[in-house]
Amino acid sequence: MPSSDPPTAESAPPQAPSPAQGKGNTAKQPKGKEPAAPTDGPKLSGAELKKRAKEEKAARRAEALLAKGAAVPVVPLTPGQQPKAEGQKGAKGQRQHQRGGSTSVELRNLPVRGAQKVVPGPIATEPKKEDKTVEFFRHLYKTRTTSIAGASKDVHPAVLALGLQMSNYTICGSCARLVATLQAFKRVIESYTTPPQNSLSRHLTSHVLSPQIEYLSSCRPLSISMGNAIRWLKLEVSKVDVSVPDAEAKKGLCDAIDVFIRERVTFADQVIARSAADKIKNGDVIMTYAKSSIVQRALVTAHEEGKKFRVIIVDSRPLHEGKHLAAALVKIGMDVKYCLINGLSHNIQDVTKVLLGAHAMMSNGRLFSRIGTALVAMEANEADKPVIVLCETIKFTERVALDSIVHNEIAPSDELVIPGGPLENWGDIKKLQLCNPMYDVTPADYIQMIVTESGNVPPTSVPVLHRLGNESQG
Repeated sequence: MPSSDPPTAESAPPQAPSPAQGKGNTAKQPKGKEPAAPTDGPKLSGAELKKRAKEEKAARRAEALLAKGAAVPVVPLTPGQQPKAEGQKGAKGQRQHQRGGSTSVELRNLPVRGAQKVVPGPIATEPKKEDKTVEFFRHLYKTRTTSIAGASKDVHPAVLALGLQMSNYTICGSCARLVATLQAFKRVIESYTTPPQNSLSRHLTSHVLSPQIEYLSSCRPLSISMGNAIRWLKLEVSKVDVSVPDAEAKKGLCDAIDVFIRERVTFADQVIARSAADKIKNGDVIMTYAKSSIVQRALVTAHEEGKKFRVIIVDSRPLHEGKHLAAALVKIGMDVKYCLINGLSHNIQDVTKVLLGAHAMMSNGRLFSRIGTALVAMEANEADKPVIVLCETIKFTERVALDSIVHNEIAPSDELVIPGGPLENWGDIKKLQLCNPMYDVTPADYIQMIVTESGNVPPTSVPVLHRLGNESQG
């Protein structure tokens, strides 16, 4: 009769092996590790055993990485799972590590399954600076060079000094800049030596004069008179005969520069001042705007002749050039009245003549001069006062100007700021823009006469005199 007692471990019949433990598929235990004790839990299938093996492998890998200093989140262990001892690794993992030959640095960069992605926080960026450029004049803005830093090594020291003087308005007038430029180029030519296998007429202009001109234009845009003089100088250089020795050629160029300055500027100013002084009568009230060297010479010439007249000088910000003219005229004993442009309409009533200087005369008879000149000419025309422009023919150009927008010079906006004034921190004010153009265009209808070294002509004769001047130079 069979016993009803439950079979013991010794008498229990052996269980059939699971598919995972079949022949040739017996699970291998790592060396030195005791087999896991049997648990009373439910029997696991092959897929579950495979899943548990993968989790154990991932846990061991994470522990190894943590032991070596890698900040990797630890994969949580399933119930009943024991963590691997530090430094232990499965046989399969050891074989993979030996096969790959990876280092500890490579292990830190290995992706870990289940690791959380690190989302970068917001990057601190500087607030975007507001563009203070006036869109309507954007094509005229140009950065000025205010130091010799970054200048080409080919620029002559005399030209470096001249560029800085032009940039900070130490040399400001159109003719003053022209004369100073030619004098600097004269020193450049004197120190020039023609390289071997080159000729002066071909090498001087492209390799020596061009860097000087480029630097000067970076400090301030070239005036019309400077452009005319530079074209003349390049033409003179191209005329130098190849057979002429360098010393003789350089002396000839320097002498030609001296003659050009003497005829086109010095003698021209004397003739114009003499002619304008003849038009000033006793008892006249002469109005002028800002500061023009040729107007100043005409007023001084008339005063030296003993004529009694008064001068009203109208001035404006930011350069206040009229202050220097007023100080010079008062110093020699002239009767001078100084006012800003907001007092123009009040003082124009007493005026008998208006004398204006010029930056350039356009081919269509319009005057291109310091900004504010057009307003003075318009007020004079409204009050029926004659407007006379004093201008050398070197300032004539073939260009045509209908307004002051297509061609102009934009000075730095900070020049308009008065220390302690309401615009002191204008750069921090939203949607506030400042524009500082230097020139404006006066219509030919407001001009009665142009006094030049070639005679007194109406504005319509500008292109004729310009053509005659070019023919005489050729």
